[in-house]
Amino acid sequence: MLRLSALGDVIHTIPAVVGLRESGFDVSWVVEAPYRELVEIVAKVRAIPVQLKTWSRSPGQVRDALRDIRGHEIAVDFQGLLKSAGFAWLSRAPARYGFDRDAIREKPAVFFTNRRVRVDRSRHVVEWNLQLAEAVAGKSLHPRPDFAPFATGAGLEKYRGRTVLLPGAGRVEKQWPVDRFREVARAHGPRTLVVWGPGEQKLAEEIGGEIAPKTNLRELAFLLKNAAVVVGGDTGPLHLAAAFGTRVVGLYGPTDPRRNGPYGQLASCISEFGRSESMAAIQPAEVMKRIEEVAR
Repeated sequence: MLRLSALGDVIHTIPAVVGLRESGFDVSWVVEAPYRELVEIVAKVRAIPVQLKTWSRSPGQVRDALRDIRGHEIAVDFQGLLKSAGFAWLSRAPARYGFDRDAIREKPAVFFTNRRVRVDRSRHVVEWNLQLAEAVAGKSLHPRPDFAPFATGAGLEKYRGRTVLLPGAGRVEKQWPVDRFREVARAHGPRTLVVWGPGEQKLAEEIGGEIAPKTNLRELAFLLKNAAVVVGGDTGPLHLAAAFGTRVVGLYGPTDPRRNGPYGQLASCISEFGRSESMAAIQPAEVMKRIEEVAR
């Protein structure tokens, strides 16, 4: 299986991989190293960790990864990028599955696969991945992955039941403005907890309110699993919260929540997609109203 990154994409691929494992496939997953534990604990498959950004300095890692991906009969590219399709080709698997040309971002990637699957692009990306996995399995799949064992929170119990704010995002255009988050934090007072990741501490501090301590991914998972509500843009932690079943409010501007929204809670999103597509168009009053609605 091939889905290298990022966090939200890995989360959206886990149900399909679990479905294949439950169908009797012996699955190995090529994934970026930071998500190795997530894959092994939740999907319960063998992870082949890679760190593509350091490969030019680590020829031994390249050699080890190539050794580990070979010997499989089937390769499945859930990402549709040249880097993931390239891994499928390098695996030398006789059957190399991937999405058809209409469903991938980097069109030349289609030449590295030889089993191209058409999916319903009006559906959520989780369902795209399931359709691809079903083409491999030759039957319908109904996986129910359990994310709960991934959350570990020694010393974090005092943060249960908070309104968690996620100010960061992988791209700046997916971030809701700091002053809008600040209004929500002020309105919710001590119930609010601002959570941050690498490079986001200053951003979190600008919001005001209580700032979460530095966490690793499993500790972040604990905070999200035990939150009352999680509010954030189209970012990995929002999708992780939704995977736990935590109530969420997703804020969407340039990306389509029908495809990339918090799976199972699309009705909780506030979206400007197809209109202004600007995060700044989302008003704090609307967000606070939605928080109250989902928290009932």
